[in-house]
Amino acid sequence: MADNKGTHIPRIHSSLRELADFPEVRDKIIDRIELSSDLEFFEITVTFQDKTTLAFIIEPCLVAFPVLADWTDGEETTLKKYKPVHSKVPRT
Repeated sequence: MADNKGTHIPRIHSSLRELADFPEVRDKIIDRIELSSDLEFFEITVTFQDKTTLAFIIEPCLVAFPVLADWTDGEETTLKKYKPVHSKVPRT
């Protein structure tokens, strides 16, 4: 397997991804991009030359997909798939 140098973005199946478009910022010139992080707040801010900004506030979360499996014969046999468990993300 090739080493991941951090420049490759893995492809995500198109039915799993959500695309967002921001037509209001089309053709604006970027002045700078900032990444802010602390213990409870993550944000990416794109500042344009006209002094407007587009900010992405990021809420980290976790989703677990529990599966009960039998490995008696050395192969995995799925016995039951449970509903996903999502972390709680407070909305402000």
